[in-house]
Amino acid sequence: MALKLYQFAISHFCEKARWALDFKGLNYQSIMLLPGQHVGTMKKLGADKSSVPVLVHDGQGIQGSARILDYLDETFPERPLTPSDPTAREKAIDWERRMDEELGPAVRCYAYHYFLQRPKLVTPLLTAGTPFYNRFLVRLAFSRVDEIMRKWMKINDKTADAARQTMERYLTELTQAYEASPWLAGDSFSRADLTAAAFFAPLFQPPQYPVPWPDAKRIPEPVRNWLDEWKPQLQKIEAIYTANR
Repeated sequence: MALKLYQFAISHFCEKARWALDFKGLNYQSIMLLPGQHVGTMKKLGADKSSVPVLVHDGQGIQGSARILDYLDETFPERPLTPSDPTAREKAIDWERRMDEELGPAVRCYAYHYFLQRPKLVTPLLTAGTPFYNRFLVRLAFSRVDEIMRKWMKINDKTADAARQTMERYLTELTQAYEASPWLAGDSFSRADLTAAAFFAPLFQPPQYPVPWPDAKRIPEPVRNWLDEWKPQLQKIEAIYTANR
């Protein structure tokens, strides 16, 4: 049975799953969903939560990027993302777990806090890959969309500032790790490197991402200033992305 990936185009957690599928050279059907409207689809799939990504294969639904990577390595062992060495495997999974819990939500909170203040800028990102009329629907109901997203992800001035600090902490830690070794765990590219680069990817806007990135001049000024300040560290992460994506 064909692989199907239910996802948001803009989600970096979904990019993590997309990248894993592509890295293994697997053919899959990509099903782009609209945030909010996706809840009904998740219920039909019998998912435990409303979150994406969800991978469907042989009648089985696998929800969450980490579980998807587990499933892919177990079912399609070629080009493994999980190190075979026990010590390296534990290190890779620990990196991934921490970034799933802290870095991924931080990047999302920080970016949305500023981009949601620009409806014309963020609407094409939220609706990418879905029917064209969704842009009009989101624009018409944007005040409600903004309210729901901020409440759901607990986005405000205070949490955005905390998210920025988390991002900076991880950029510093990752930079130090890559100065000591070309990989975060073991002697080859792993799920730890993939997770780090996928989560920071929206900040360096790679062409592999299936969204219409805004022109750099249109990026909200606080974000643009932060990107300039942390450009050297981000370039190290971008290099990992470019070389392996």
